[in-house]
Amino acid sequence: MKFKFWFLFLIFILTGCADKSKTLRIYNYGDYLDEKVLNMFTDETGIKINYDTFAVSEDAYTKIKNGGANYDVVIISDYMAERMIKENLLEPLDFSLIPNYSFIHPRFKNLDFDPQNKFSMPYMWGSIGILYNKTLAEKPESWSILWDEKYKNQIFMYDNPRDSIAVALKKLHCSLNTRDIKNLNRAKDELIEQKKIVQAYVGDAVKDKMIGNEGALAVVYSGDALFCQNENLDLDYVIPIEGSNVWFDVIVIPKDSSNKFEANTFINFLSRPDIALMNTNYINYSTVNSEALKNLPSKIRDNKIYWLSDEDFGRCEIYHDLGNFIKQYNIIWTEVLAQD
Repeated sequence: MKFKFWFLFLIFILTGCADKSKTLRIYNYGDYLDEKVLNMFTDETGIKINYDTFAVSEDAYTKIKNGGANYDVVIISDYMAERMIKENLLEPLDFSLIPNYSFIHPRFKNLDFDPQNKFSMPYMWGSIGILYNKTLAEKPESWSILWDEKYKNQIFMYDNPRDSIAVALKKLHCSLNTRDIKNLNRAKDELIEQKKIVQAYVGDAVKDKMIGNEGALAVVYSGDALFCQNENLDLDYVIPIEGSNVWFDVIVIPKDSSNKFEANTFINFLSRPDIALMNTNYINYSTVNSEALKNLPSKIRDNKIYWLSDEDFGRCEIYHDLGNFIKQYNIIWTEVLAQD
């Protein structure tokens, strides 16, 4: 009870200092926040919110880089936050206004794209792995199963360069951030060889296809894997032995924000355990909040898809910003898709 009193008192003090005449401009991926929390924030603080969405991080980056958008809070991918930090587009967070940082799980603090979380607050996280149908495929141990001829026309790959090239790179025991052209060409050759047995390169459609038993193996994001498993109990998910990608979406404040105090207050609000719990339940991706994690049903909290083991987590890499070198990945992907 004593903790709860001081917690509520601190929130009262922080929100009482906010300028209630201001309107915060929030920019986020589509359908990536329970919009009830926006009304809750306004009810608690009096601060109005203007909420816009985008499809991919690159869209948000371009809009902020070009200026004129004047967003106060943006939720964006780890590698894009890294680019924005390099280009001096982000405002350092004011942790004196974000006491709820204490609830962030130690796994997600001081990540190497932003040491000491100077510019970014973790929001959600997940991984990329293999979703497989236990009635149609053996349990995958390695990424190499996606090249097994016996699964011809039963394999789904992602229709984007970074994720699909990452699969081939990991199969070759290379970093998924490599700038070695020789290794990238090896990955290209692997993907061209694999293409003849792939049923389709897909996006969100992979969920319906795997739920409907239209394939045996698919490369998927962990949140989608959890959704699919809830709909089809024959599905399971693994991180192959070579490792994979673990990703983080983070909350940042653009440099040209005109409401920095209120922006930090909103970040603190999103990091509050009850709000973090609402958002993870709505989105179906994994929370970074230790207290929210404790309050999840055990069937979710203990699911290896939702919360990777330390061993699986330790085998994973984050995507780093590759700058202009990303063009080489795009060229390779175009060449893969051009092959008959």
